[in-house]
Amino acid sequence: MRVISILAAILGVVVLVMGIMFINQAGVAEEKVAKEIEPLKVSDVDSRYDAVKARQAQLAQAEGAALQAGNPSMTYTYLTLQRTSLGLTRSNLGMADFIRMAGIINIVLGAGVILLAIGMFFRRK
Repeated sequence: MRVISILAAILGVVVLVMGIMFINQAGVAEEKVAKEIEPLKVSDVDSRYDAVKARQAQLAQAEGAALQAGNPSMTYTYLTLQRTSLGLTRSNLGMADFIRMAGIINIVLGAGVILLAIGMFFRRK
């Protein structure tokens, strides 16, 4: 029983360390995205995306026939590119948040497994 508790403690430490690494990597990823979009703040990405999306929808209705013919205006093309870039930015920020949450969950699970292993180790028969 002691061997199993030692293996469980090692597993708990590994999960705990992985959680810390996940949180660290999420912060690095968020900083990298913030640096890539530098004049724009990370907090402004969602509002800018929504504004571009609304403007593109308005322009799509105004240029309906030209779009169907495969001849969009330069403004529509620019808005499409901007919407795509902002969408990818939102996706990257969302992934960083997900990785951070996974790190927190790993830390909690790792701590729980370590406590369980300690309880198993000192349990009397």
